[in-house]
Amino acid sequence: MEFPPAPKNFFASDNFSGAHPRYIDAIARVNEGHVMAYGGDAVTKQATSLFENLCGTDVDVLFTFNGTGSNVVALASLLKPADSIICTSWAHINVDETGAPEKFLGAKLQDIDVADGKLKPEHITALAGALGNVHHVQPGVVSITQATELGGLYSIEEIRALCDTAHSFGIRVHLDGARISNAVAALGGDAETFRLMTFDAGVDAVSFGGTKNGMLGAEAVLLRRGVASDRSAFIRKQATQLPSKQRYAAAQFVEALSDGLWLETAAQANAMSQRLYSAVSDIEGLEISAPAVNSMYPLLPREVKKALQDWSFFWDWDESRSQVRWMTSWDTSDADVDAFAAGIRAAFH
Repeated sequence: MEFPPAPKNFFASDNFSGAHPRYIDAIARVNEGHVMAYGGDAVTKQATSLFENLCGTDVDVLFTFNGTGSNVVALASLLKPADSIICTSWAHINVDETGAPEKFLGAKLQDIDVADGKLKPEHITALAGALGNVHHVQPGVVSITQATELGGLYSIEEIRALCDTAHSFGIRVHLDGARISNAVAALGGDAETFRLMTFDAGVDAVSFGGTKNGMLGAEAVLLRRGVASDRSAFIRKQATQLPSKQRYAAAQFVEALSDGLWLETAAQANAMSQRLYSAVSDIEGLEISAPAVNSMYPLLPREVKKALQDWSFFWDWDESRSQVRWMTSWDTSDADVDAFAAGIRAAFH
């Protein structure tokens, strides 16, 4: 089979993309002279204030280096001795963090096998039956991912129902928001949407992702004050996630939150995924569903899959089903999508 020229950018992961030029400029602007380290600088204070306004409630804001570290810090700030963490079998903390939560937190992950990557209130209720039994781990935290590891979305009502159920048993709720920006862009596209799906819905801690949305090693943990541990700052240090020169991460969040850049870049990634779906969904033999955010998980004939991956790399997702992941990023262009779509058509003919 003969392929057209491959796209400039890959459709493998939003981690493949570079940093947005405005974030590089923001880093450069604060790269002047000496300032207080470990978050004592004015830029970190400004970023913290912007997050407080975004959340609409009293939160502690902890900047971190990466998503796994953010999740460990957030969960550690919610857990009590003998607690477990309820999550799906697809959860990033269960599959893609090399056992970091279990190793560093000493807490059991109670993963629920779900086809769509989404927890339901009844899953929490079933496991809550162990509460008070000294022979069992005590469900202490529910962890959900928004957008999910399968590219789906919880509605605001679904998140609220999960939080209500968890809280009725005294269980706290963590939201892994590695791609929270994509979810917000898809469900409303403004700060109010973020508040409604997180702290207004009852979420107690958010791992707020920046790196997958065009930033350079910048993540944040947002903790509901009065629910999360008052020693969360110490927990971050123990977890090796305290940046000494914190101004560089903070400057990127100031840039992102000041005028909506975080939503603009996420909306672009989402739109490019939709464009790709529209361009290839009519291909006979391609099993694909419309994207909710910036990823799709099609099933490909094995010979087609290998030829396409050799031409323009993307990741396998479930090899037993010949399922792959196609993912767009903030810098995916119309030309990238059109080139990739042309290659997909060539592989099927």
